[in-house]
Amino acid sequence: MPKLWNETIDAHRAAVREAILDTTARLVTEGGLRSVTMSQIAEQTGIGRATLYKYFSDVEAVLLAWHERQVTAHLQQLSDIRDQDGTAVERLTAVLEAYAGIARQRHGGELAALLHQGEHVTHAERHLHGMLQHLIAQASQPGDLGSDVPPAELAQYCLHALTAAAAVPSQAAVTRLVAVTLDGLRPKMAATDRSSA
Repeated sequence: MPKLWNETIDAHRAAVREAILDTTARLVTEGGLRSVTMSQIAEQTGIGRATLYKYFSDVEAVLLAWHERQVTAHLQQLSDIRDQDGTAVERLTAVLEAYAGIARQRHGGELAALLHQGEHVTHAERHLHGMLQHLIAQASQPGDLGSDVPPAELAQYCLHALTAAAAVPSQAAVTRLVAVTLDGLRPKMAATDRSSA
């Protein structure tokens, strides 16, 4: 087949796949996980059921693909923030604030149990941990952060501390949570000086 024809077919398939993912996410948001059927997805996407089954075997497979797309987009967003200009502490702060904002939007309950399984989540967690570890190591060099705890442990501390963002009521609360988390990374003397000021 000519290259242009292959590219057109690939683009069409990608567009159909994206439409399926978007439609399924909307249906779950509107009616809940248990209410969504393959027939609904096909109808709302504007494709036949047979076509839908060429892409995905069941609703769970569609949701996992949608979640993988979301996780990939979030990692890209965090990587873009990490790569901006600024000191290591400024970039770390921006990444932590963005991560906490993402954590605040997480799904709960049955949907979370379904979506937060699989290799794509494990890969994303490792990638994010490595990103934070690197930023913390950079910020520790000039003494902006404590160096008595290894960066890998501090990165894990940040990730665990910021899971609390899922339960905070506002963006202002997210910002406060990030500030408290960052205070836990600072050298003990600097943190004491800041609190007494």
